Amino acid sequence: MMRASRQLVAAFAWLPAVAPAVVHAEAPAGEWVSYRDAYRAMVQFEKYGGPKNLLQSQLQVQSRDHAGLGEGAQLTLTGKTTQLNLPLDALGRTVFPLQKAAYDENAALVLNRKGMPFVLRPQVTIAPRADGQYDAADLRTACAQALGFVRYVDASQRARQCAGVRFVFPKKESAGARLRHADGAEQALPVTAGAAFSGDPDEGFPIVTWRFGTSAERAQVITYNAPLAIVPIFE
Repeated sequence: MMRASRQLVAAFAWLPAVAPAVVHAEAPAGEWVSYRDAYRAMVQFEKYGGPKNLLQSQLQVQSRDHAGLGEGAQLTLTGKTTQLNLPLDALGRTVFPLQKAAYDENAALVLNRKGMPFVLRPQVTIAPRADGQYDAADLRTACAQALGFVRYVDASQRARQCAGVRFVFPKKESAGARLRHADGAEQALPVTAGAAFSGDPDEGFPIVTWRFGTSAERAQVITYNAPLAIVPIFE
Protein backbone atom coordinates (compact mmCIF):
# COMPACT_ATOMS: atom_id res chain seq x y z
CA MET A 1 0.00 0.00 0.00
CA MET A 2 1.12 3.55 -0.64
CA ARG A 3 2.59 5.18 2.44
CA ALA A 4 0.61 8.01 3.99
CA SER A 5 2.45 11.30 3.56
CA ARG A 6 1.33 14.82 4.22
CA GLN A 7 3.26 18.04 4.64
CA LEU A 8 2.17 21.25 6.35
CA VAL A 9 2.35 23.74 3.52
CA ALA A 10 0.56 26.82 2.30
CA ALA A 11 -0.22 29.14 -0.54
CA PHE A 12 -1.61 32.57 -1.25
CA ALA A 13 -4.32 31.70 -3.76
CA TRP A 14 -6.03 28.42 -4.56
CA LEU A 15 -5.45 27.20 -8.09
CA PRO A 16 -6.15 23.47 -8.57
CA ALA A 17 -3.41 21.64 -10.44
CA VAL A 18 -5.62 20.81 -13.40
CA ALA A 19 -8.70 22.95 -12.90
CA PRO A 20 -9.52 26.58 -13.75
CA ALA A 21 -8.52 29.22 -11.23
CA VAL A 22 -10.93 29.98 -8.44
CA VAL A 23 -8.94 32.86 -6.98
CA HIS A 24 -6.04 34.59 -8.67
CA ALA A 25 -3.54 36.41 -6.49
CA GLU A 26 -0.39 38.29 -7.27
CA ALA A 27 2.42 39.90 -5.37
CA PRO A 28 1.92 43.69 -5.28
CA ALA A 29 4.14 45.10 -8.01
CA GLY A 30 5.75 41.67 -8.11
CA GLU A 31 7.68 42.35 -4.92
CA TRP A 32 6.15 40.52 -1.95
CA VAL A 33 3.21 38.54 -0.58
CA SER A 34 1.70 38.74 2.89
CA TYR A 35 2.47 35.74 5.11
CA ARG A 36 -0.99 36.04 6.68
CA ASP A 37 -2.68 35.75 3.30
CA ALA A 38 -0.62 32.66 2.51
CA TYR A 39 -1.41 31.18 5.91
CA ARG A 40 -5.16 31.73 5.50
CA ALA A 41 -5.10 30.00 2.12
CA MET A 42 -3.10 27.09 3.54
CA VAL A 43 -5.72 26.49 6.21
CA GLN A 44 -8.11 25.32 3.49
CA PHE A 45 -6.10 22.14 3.07
CA GLU A 46 -5.46 21.71 6.78
CA LYS A 47 -9.12 22.15 7.69
CA TYR A 48 -10.41 19.89 4.95
CA GLY A 49 -12.00 16.95 6.72
CA GLY A 50 -12.04 14.50 3.83
CA PRO A 51 -9.41 11.79 3.20
CA LYS A 52 -6.03 13.28 2.25
CA ASN A 53 -3.47 10.83 3.63
CA LEU A 54 -2.15 10.06 0.12
CA LEU A 55 -1.73 13.72 -0.81
CA GLN A 56 0.76 16.50 -0.29
CA SER A 57 0.30 20.23 -0.79
CA GLN A 58 3.08 22.63 -1.72
CA LEU A 59 3.40 26.29 -2.58
CA GLN A 60 4.40 27.00 -6.19
CA VAL A 61 5.88 30.26 -7.43
CA GLN A 62 5.18 31.31 -11.01
CA SER A 63 6.42 34.33 -12.89
CA ARG A 64 3.42 36.44 -13.83
CA ASP A 65 4.88 37.14 -17.28
CA HIS A 66 5.59 33.39 -17.82
CA ALA A 67 9.35 33.81 -17.70
CA GLY A 68 11.42 31.04 -16.19
CA LEU A 69 12.55 31.47 -12.58
CA GLY A 70 15.99 30.05 -13.32
CA GLU A 71 18.31 28.14 -11.04
CA GLY A 72 18.75 29.28 -7.47
CA ALA A 73 15.29 30.80 -7.15
CA GLN A 74 13.95 31.03 -3.63
CA LEU A 75 11.44 32.82 -1.47
CA THR A 76 12.55 34.59 1.67
CA LEU A 77 10.22 34.89 4.63
CA THR A 78 11.25 38.14 6.28
CA GLY A 79 9.86 40.13 9.20
CA LYS A 80 10.90 41.95 12.33
CA THR A 81 12.05 38.75 14.04
CA THR A 82 11.77 36.30 11.14
CA GLN A 83 14.29 35.50 8.43
CA LEU A 84 14.00 32.19 6.59
CA ASN A 85 15.09 31.15 3.10
CA LEU A 86 12.71 28.82 1.21
CA PRO A 87 14.52 27.23 -1.78
CA LEU A 88 12.32 26.29 -4.74
CA ASP A 89 12.49 22.92 -6.49
CA ALA A 90 12.64 22.41 -10.26
CA LEU A 91 8.88 23.03 -10.46
CA GLY A 92 9.06 26.25 -8.43
CA ARG A 93 7.62 24.67 -5.27
CA THR A 94 8.54 24.91 -1.61
CA VAL A 95 7.23 23.85 1.78
CA PHE A 96 5.53 26.63 3.68
CA PRO A 97 6.60 26.91 7.34
CA LEU A 98 4.05 27.44 10.10
CA GLN A 99 5.39 30.18 12.34
CA LYS A 100 3.30 32.07 14.89
CA ALA A 101 5.80 34.93 15.01
CA ALA A 102 5.65 35.35 11.23
CA TYR A 103 1.86 35.48 11.40
CA ASP A 104 1.76 37.94 14.29
CA GLU A 105 4.07 40.39 12.56
CA ASN A 106 2.67 39.67 9.09
CA ALA A 107 6.05 38.85 7.57
CA ALA A 108 6.58 39.20 3.84
CA LEU A 109 7.32 36.50 1.25
CA VAL A 110 9.87 37.94 -1.18
CA LEU A 111 11.22 36.33 -4.38
CA ASN A 112 14.95 36.72 -5.08
CA ARG A 113 14.27 37.90 -8.62
CA LYS A 114 14.35 41.68 -8.55
CA GLY A 115 11.53 43.27 -10.53
CA MET A 116 9.92 39.94 -11.48
CA PRO A 117 6.15 39.94 -10.76
CA PHE A 118 5.05 36.57 -9.44
CA VAL A 119 2.01 34.53 -8.53
CA LEU A 120 1.69 31.93 -5.77
CA ARG A 121 -0.26 28.75 -6.43
CA PRO A 122 -0.90 25.84 -4.08
CA GLN A 123 -0.44 22.53 -5.86
CA VAL A 124 -1.96 19.38 -4.39
CA THR A 125 -0.27 16.26 -5.74
CA ILE A 126 0.01 12.57 -4.91
CA ALA A 127 2.73 11.72 -2.39
CA PRO A 128 5.61 9.81 -4.03
CA ARG A 129 6.82 6.42 -2.81
CA ALA A 130 10.45 5.72 -2.02
CA ASP A 131 10.33 2.35 -3.79
CA GLY A 132 8.78 3.77 -6.98
CA GLN A 133 5.99 1.16 -7.04
CA TYR A 134 2.40 2.41 -7.20
CA ASP A 135 -0.56 0.06 -6.99
CA ALA A 136 -3.29 0.97 -9.44
CA ALA A 137 -5.87 0.90 -6.66
CA ASP A 138 -3.80 3.35 -4.59
CA LEU A 139 -3.41 5.74 -7.53
CA ARG A 140 -7.16 5.69 -8.08
CA THR A 141 -7.77 6.35 -4.38
CA ALA A 142 -5.23 9.19 -4.29
CA CYS A 143 -6.78 10.81 -7.35
CA ALA A 144 -10.21 10.55 -5.74
CA GLN A 145 -8.85 12.21 -2.59
CA ALA A 146 -7.44 15.09 -4.64
CA LEU A 147 -10.70 15.49 -6.52
CA GLY A 148 -12.59 15.55 -3.24
CA PHE A 149 -10.46 18.46 -2.06
CA VAL A 150 -10.84 20.33 -5.36
CA ARG A 151 -14.61 19.97 -5.10
CA TYR A 152 -14.47 21.21 -1.50
CA VAL A 153 -12.63 24.34 -2.61
CA ASP A 154 -14.59 24.94 -5.82
CA ALA A 155 -18.12 23.62 -6.23
CA SER A 156 -17.95 24.18 -9.98
CA GLN A 157 -15.56 21.21 -10.23
CA ARG A 158 -18.18 18.69 -9.10
CA ALA A 159 -18.79 17.49 -12.65
CA ARG A 160 -15.16 16.44 -13.11
CA GLN A 161 -13.99 12.86 -12.74
CA CYS A 162 -10.61 11.22 -12.17
CA ALA A 163 -9.09 10.19 -15.49
CA GLY A 164 -5.54 9.19 -14.55
CA VAL A 165 -2.23 10.51 -13.25
CA ARG A 166 0.74 12.33 -14.72
CA PHE A 167 4.26 11.48 -13.55
CA VAL A 168 6.61 14.45 -14.01
CA PHE A 169 10.35 13.70 -14.07
CA PRO A 170 13.47 15.87 -13.79
CA LYS A 171 15.09 17.08 -16.96
CA LYS A 172 18.42 15.60 -18.05
CA GLU A 173 17.76 12.35 -16.19
CA SER A 174 16.53 8.98 -17.34
CA ALA A 175 12.76 9.12 -17.14
CA GLY A 176 10.17 6.45 -17.62
CA ALA A 177 7.77 3.99 -16.10
CA ARG A 178 6.31 0.60 -16.87
CA LEU A 179 2.97 -1.03 -16.16
CA ARG A 180 3.14 -4.41 -14.44
CA HIS A 181 0.03 -6.54 -14.86
CA ALA A 182 -1.29 -9.01 -12.31
CA ASP A 183 0.18 -11.92 -14.30
CA GLY A 184 3.67 -10.37 -14.14
CA ALA A 185 3.72 -9.14 -17.74
CA GLU A 186 5.12 -5.64 -18.15
CA GLN A 187 4.85 -2.92 -20.75
CA ALA A 188 6.72 0.36 -21.05
CA LEU A 189 4.64 3.51 -20.83
CA PRO A 190 5.40 6.24 -23.39
CA VAL A 191 7.39 9.30 -22.35
CA THR A 192 6.37 12.68 -23.74
CA ALA A 193 7.35 16.29 -23.01
CA GLY A 194 5.01 18.72 -21.35
CA ALA A 195 4.19 21.03 -18.44
CA ALA A 196 3.91 19.69 -14.92
CA PHE A 197 0.78 21.71 -14.12
CA SER A 198 -1.84 23.42 -16.23
CA GLY A 199 -0.71 26.95 -17.03
CA ASP A 200 3.00 26.35 -16.39
CA PRO A 201 5.16 28.05 -19.05
CA ASP A 202 7.81 25.31 -19.09
CA GLU A 203 6.60 22.44 -21.26
CA GLY A 204 9.91 20.62 -21.44
CA PHE A 205 9.58 18.17 -18.55
CA PRO A 206 9.56 14.42 -19.29
CA ILE A 207 6.02 13.20 -18.67
CA VAL A 208 4.49 9.74 -18.29
CA THR A 209 0.71 9.78 -18.36
CA TRP A 210 -1.23 6.75 -17.18
CA ARG A 211 -4.98 6.75 -17.67
CA PHE A 212 -7.09 4.52 -15.50
CA GLY A 213 -9.46 3.26 -18.18
CA THR A 214 -10.33 -0.37 -17.49
CA SER A 215 -6.95 -1.34 -16.05
CA ALA A 216 -7.11 -4.09 -13.47
CA GLU A 217 -6.94 -2.98 -9.85
CA ARG A 218 -4.01 -5.34 -9.23
CA ALA A 219 -1.77 -3.64 -11.78
CA GLN A 220 1.23 -1.54 -10.72
CA VAL A 221 2.98 1.46 -12.22
CA ILE A 222 6.72 1.27 -11.56
CA THR A 223 8.92 4.32 -12.15
CA TYR A 224 12.57 4.02 -13.13
CA ASN A 225 13.55 7.14 -11.17
CA ALA A 226 11.85 9.33 -8.59
CA PRO A 227 9.32 11.74 -10.13
CA LEU A 228 9.27 15.42 -9.27
CA ALA A 229 5.49 15.26 -8.98
CA ILE A 230 2.55 12.93 -9.48
CA VAL A 231 -0.32 15.05 -10.72
CA PRO A 232 -3.95 13.82 -10.69
CA ILE A 233 -5.81 14.29 -13.98
CA PHE A 234 -9.43 15.45 -13.86
CA GLU A 235 -11.69 15.64 -16.88
